Amino acid sequence: MAFSSDNVQVFLAVLDHGSFSAAARALGRVPSAVSMAVGHLEAELDVLLFERMGREPRPTAAARALEPQARLLAAQLQQLNAQALALTQGLEERLTLAIAPELLAAPWSGPLAALAQEYPLLQVEVLAAPQADALDLLHTGRAQLALVFERPSIDGREGFQEVGSETLVAVMAPQHPVLQAARAAAVARGQNPDSARLREEHLTTTRQIVVAGRDLAHSDARFVFARHHWRTDNHIAALGLIEAGLGWGWQPLALVRTRIAAGTLVQMPFDNLSNGTELWVDLVWSKERPQGLGAQRFVALMQADVAARTAPVPPLA
Repeated sequence: MAFSSDNVQVFLAVLDHGSFSAAARALGRVPSAVSMAVGHLEAELDVLLFERMGREPRPTAAARALEPQARLLAAQLQQLNAQALALTQGLEERLTLAIAPELLAAPWSGPLAALAQEYPLLQVEVLAAPQADALDLLHTGRAQLALVFERPSIDGREGFQEVGSETLVAVMAPQHPVLQAARAAAVARGQNPDSARLREEHLTTTRQIVVAGRDLAHSDARFVFARHHWRTDNHIAALGLIEAGLGWGWQPLALVRTRIAAGTLVQMPFDNLSNGTELWVDLVWSKERPQGLGAQRFVALMQADVAARTAPVPPLA
């Protein structure tokens, strides 16, 4: 085969530097070796790549036609060499990240894009799973990392890094009968319907839509308030049920802010308590398995992203 990793490098060096001598300096070789490598390549291809009429070689039309593919091949070889080196340093073949569905809108894709630039051949899998299921995927080894809300207690099997916080708010549809009744009562008192307020008992007596795992024994007691609740393992399904007026639910403010602005959801107005609970978001890994290079780097990139987003803005001069 005419093209090899070595002569592709030489070919591109001559194109980039404009002469055999300059290419030789860039490659750390003598000019005669570069000239000979180009000559051998031309002979094998039976194509003239450089005109040698003047002081410097001039690329022919054939050379320019081959240039794009040569550059692509050089980039692929560079990626392949980098991947091979990374594998010897502990890079896993595949990195699987399990994400609680409520956190799919969290800023994790930017660090993942940076990881892909560093390790372009690393295979990445992103799984959306309710928090309990995401942690099960982690502990069984199906996933190497889990992006979840803070847990009620510390599990000794887990290592974790805080990577931000999310505010959960209780939302319902504006046409929900409970809210409609409260607004009608406000009008009956001669008040603006927007002044209607609910109380904490509405959280327990009104059907709640809960995002939870498929194991009925798993649910986060911190956020199951209602005696009657429906479960789903999908946040899109949960939002659909809530918007249809079938119940209320806890949702991340970042996820429902646009729906509240559009009027399809309402942040439940309470008379005697605030509506909003801030939770830390953790990137979790298993202490029972060695952490691969990709997972370690993703944790570091998430930390750096948090630091950049939370850094104080310097005052204007």
